[in-house]
Amino acid sequence: MNAGISIGKALQQGRLRLAACSETPGLDAQRLLVSVTGRPRAWLLSHPEAALDRQQEQSFRQGLERLLEGEALAYVLGEWPFYGRDFAISPHVLIPRPETELLVEAALDYLRVHPSRRLAADIGAGSGCIGVSLAAEVPDLIVVATEISPVAAKLAYENARRHGVEGRLHLVVGDLLAPIAARFDLICANLPYIPSDRLAILEVARREPRLALDGGRQGVELILRLIPQLAARLTPGGLVLFEIDPGLEGSLIQEVSRCLPGSQVEIRPDLAGHPRMLLIRNLD
Repeated sequence: MNAGISIGKALQQGRLRLAACSETPGLDAQRLLVSVTGRPRAWLLSHPEAALDRQQEQSFRQGLERLLEGEALAYVLGEWPFYGRDFAISPHVLIPRPETELLVEAALDYLRVHPSRRLAADIGAGSGCIGVSLAAEVPDLIVVATEISPVAAKLAYENARRHGVEGRLHLVVGDLLAPIAARFDLICANLPYIPSDRLAILEVARREPRLALDGGRQGVELILRLIPQLAARLTPGGLVLFEIDPGLEGSLIQEVSRCLPGSQVEIRPDLAGHPRMLLIRNLD
């Protein structure tokens, strides 16, 4: 097969073209070329003279066009890193975010301190990045994951298989905790939490599925529906972790106090210092 342009030239062209639509055009071009060639980023940067073959060059240019048309890089690549692992991603699920790794960290801290508590739930699993990460980090953990979208649930199962935890991650297609009768030691939920009227002005809403973003009129619709279900689904001493939108914590704390009066509530900030995680410890 005839040789195409060099790696260095491809990266230069990619960086220049993506400068109009990305805050990190050079890095985006590198990630795209890693996906196209199968070579590590360090190898590409140290071999700028190496030539792409014609198929690789064509795939690279097609990827650039998709990015220039506004498609998210994660969807173009078909995968995205989360908590040290690559997860298959499609436009049917939310792209994993760094702040969600903080939720995984908090869950792992709890599981380390409580080695006998090994039944967890991942509510609104999406790509499965939370539940799969927990199962991969804790070899004896059993995770039940619920997801209302059958297409997303299929992708979550693909990620469970990719990381070798499909035997310990059980997917249920359904709404929140409604299809499950078990009581859990740990419940994690990264549910849609953006108020509906804000979606119209957010770039993310033009790229990622509205089902995974729209939290209703106040942004807490799904979370407020889930909180009353917790009393019957959380073991004594159990922990619930919600990712939330800053500014919503007040109404959520009130609802937790009403539905779980014997609980302890904590708010933790994200990497930017904004209130982002709601922790509920069941003390009963």
